[in-house]
Amino acid sequence: MLLGGAVGKSAQLPLQTWLADAMAGPTPVSALIHAATMVTAGVYLIARTHGLFLMTPEVLHLVGIVGAVTLLLAGFAALVQTDIKRVLAYSTMSQIGYMFLALGVQAWDAAIFHLMTHAFFKALLFLASGSVILACHHEQNIFKMGGLRKSIPLVYLCFLVGGAALSALPLVTAGFFSKDEILAGAMANGHINLMVAGLVGAFMTSLYTFRMIFIVFHGKEQIHAHAVKGVTHSLPLIVLLILSTFVGALIVPPLQGVLPQTTELAHGSMLTLEITSGVVAVVGILLAAWLWLGKRTLVTSIANSAPGRLLGTWWYNAWGFDWLYDKVFVKPFLGIAWLLKRDPLNSMMNIRLSFPALQVKVCC
Repeated sequence: MLLGGAVGKSAQLPLQTWLADAMAGPTPVSALIHAATMVTAGVYLIARTHGLFLMTPEVLHLVGIVGAVTLLLAGFAALVQTDIKRVLAYSTMSQIGYMFLALGVQAWDAAIFHLMTHAFFKALLFLASGSVILACHHEQNIFKMGGLRKSIPLVYLCFLVGGAALSALPLVTAGFFSKDEILAGAMANGHINLMVAGLVGAFMTSLYTFRMIFIVFHGKEQIHAHAVKGVTHSLPLIVLLILSTFVGALIVPPLQGVLPQTTELAHGSMLTLEITSGVVAVVGILLAAWLWLGKRTLVTSIANSAPGRLLGTWWYNAWGFDWLYDKVFVKPFLGIAWLLKRDPLNSMMNIRLSFPALQVKVCC
């Protein structure tokens, strides 16, 4: 039951569909609640009740599997989104998947560490996306933007730093240190399959993140954007920008020393893992640059092919979970409600309510 509550609260498979729809709210709300506090409460719940999960190793392993599957499915879904906030929503889902993966392999400190660093760079990206939306006259479709780096240079810098931290760019970002601790925890505890899933997710993260950045800020300008000026607008972005760099990784994570210590990797293995994850992130960024800065026609041709349209539609609709739940749960319950509505007793009560005189006569 605790796992079910945490899965629903943190938008993990199979209760993940609500998070992307919640992006209809104001962007500062998304930055505060969806990135830093409310959605990560499920992670905090499992971490604080870790003693119960340690008594049920099968459930704990399931936590890691749920996180690994969610981070992969959300990564593919983010790769085809056109709404700038929905890209960030699916990236949030994916990053919380990393936290669940860490909890599943008993890397407790790594999960809380990533929760903290993720709050920095995801809040930065959400607030920066709000600046983009405001500058573009409330337009949220990334394909209707383009070339914005000249109009809003500070926001562009925030996206670069936040995107690099989200992609875990080596050494210079907070996300690199926290994500590597998760992968190291998986490897140290013998969960090689979960570690590989984490590396694939890291590649997908850098690919969809810089796809968004290159489409929005590079290429031909398609909309006249105006920069939002003022200290109240710039100061929060600058503070979060600094915390998204390696500076954020220097802060002692919450619950340090409270949670059980995990097995540490040997120095040589840790160095190999850091190099591997760094190369994966850089390759994802370079591939995104090659596709969306140089080979946009290739991307279009792939997207317009029969397999591309099929997969694109499937991923765009979040793997069809909303459609499936509508068919399996919503429609049957509506049918049951319709049958119950036709109860004869309800019909008699409706007739009495329709004729006040009859009501008086019956009462007398």
